[in-house]
Amino acid sequence: MTAGAAAPRRRGRPSRTQTERGPATREVILEAARDQFSAHGYEKTSVRAIAKAAGVDSALVHHYFGTKEQLFAAAIEVSFAPALQASAAIEDGPFDSVGEHLTRFVLGVWENPATRTPLLAIVRSAVNHETAAAVFRRLVTTQLLSRVAATLDLPDAELRAELAAAQLVGVAMLRYVIQVEPLASADVEDLVARLAPVVQGHLTGFSNPA
Repeated sequence: MTAGAAAPRRRGRPSRTQTERGPATREVILEAARDQFSAHGYEKTSVRAIAKAAGVDSALVHHYFGTKEQLFAAAIEVSFAPALQASAAIEDGPFDSVGEHLTRFVLGVWENPATRTPLLAIVRSAVNHETAAAVFRRLVTTQLLSRVAATLDLPDAELRAELAAAQLVGVAMLRYVIQVEPLASADVEDLVARLAPVVQGHLTGFSNPA
């Protein structure tokens, strides 16, 4: 090696220049990951493809996010962020209308194309791959259902939150993913009117006898 020449970078490690780009690089990788997972699903998306889309080395992807599973978790958390605000939708309103507030909020997230598209990608990946399903399950449990349950000062709060979520997720699957008619084209206000009492019952009713 000639005097003054830079030492060769060790294989498998990001360069100092790349890592010094910092948060901006991390966001570029995360955006590329969301796009790749949305377009191809979890199984068919590789770290190499994400790195190529982001214009960085694969080593840099591993540097910021670790494994593909960890990168998927980070990507879907950003995509799922609007739905994670569900607990806020029922915190401030009257207790006897939490079912309507939660139903309206969840359907509103799905009705908005900007939030529906990444959610569809998440659900499709979770349905088709167990690793993706496990990541999604952890996110829903720890970041969504536990928060909703925490707003309920009632027995079996976690079960109540899960039953309400099952009702709404089932409707979302049939309406937005499978697109079963007439549910797929039903007026959203009609759905809110029909679903809200059921969700309300799951959240606040059906008390166990002493």
